[in-house]
Amino acid sequence: MSRTEKYLNYFLSHRNVTLQLVSKIEKENYEYKPTPTSMTTEKLVSHMLTSFYRFALVVKKGDLSAFSNNFETEAENLSDLANQITTKTVETLQSLTEEELNQTIDLTNILGMKLTGSQVLQVAMDHEIHHKGALFIYVRELGHTDLPMFVSKG
Repeated sequence: MSRTEKYLNYFLSHRNVTLQLVSKIEKENYEYKPTPTSMTTEKLVSHMLTSFYRFALVVKKGDLSAFSNNFETEAENLSDLANQITTKTVETLQSLTEEELNQTIDLTNILGMKLTGSQVLQVAMDHEIHHKGALFIYVRELGHTDLPMFVSKG
């Protein structure tokens, strides 16, 4: 199994759980936030989805230009958005080469260091996992008790 396939499987083992959580969020709860300083549910989900996609694009492009992109979708709800961005992220991950995974990318402006493409993907995964933990709390506070495990088969 190639490194790209390993990253993709690991990504999907977590993203599939995120998709399950997002599917439980009703439109009337998009503005919910557990504390006054928290992100709204909609912002948290959007942030999670677009951040990983942007990090994957950074690895693909070899620079930070992906962070300035605005992503247009035709999503009618958070589940549609999650599925659309996940599809784009999977396509990007599948297209990564060993050269792109090994390249050094200057992230000093946002992370204070230079990282290899492979390390950037690990940061993206850690970021996703961090916010997925928060999303579990949001969904539970919205009254859902039948929740998935924190990771699934990729």
